[in-house]
Amino acid sequence: MFIGELSRRTGVSTRSLRYYEQQGLLRPQRRASGYREFDESDVAAVRRVRILLAAGLNTDLIREVLPCMADEGAVLAPTCEEMAQDLKAERERLGRSIEQLQAAHTMLGSIIHAGEAITARGGRNG
Repeated sequence: MFIGELSRRTGVSTRSLRYYEQQGLLRPQRRASGYREFDESDVAAVRRVRILLAAGLNTDLIREVLPCMADEGAVLAPTCEEMAQDLKAERERLGRSIEQLQAAHTMLGSIIHAGEAITARGGRNG
């Protein structure tokens, strides 16, 4: 199938599919005309890439772990122990980012609340 058909079947734009190829996540065959030719395994590969992107992984890490991923129903499962360790490290990194975002969210809420209190008293600066 050509890239348009892969796009239709996966719901992923042709632009994104070209990007996945550029990042080494897809490796379509090339015809003499230069057209990309994909097969059924690429439909599954795009699905896996989308799941891993949604899990917060960047394309560099996805390129590393993709060969060690197996479909387990609606989720993926690592089949290589070293990849499972990489995924655990990434989860820890995401956890730290979440904590930082929660702290920023709380701080912003405090700033907004303080501003509302000043506005309610009728005092304005600036």
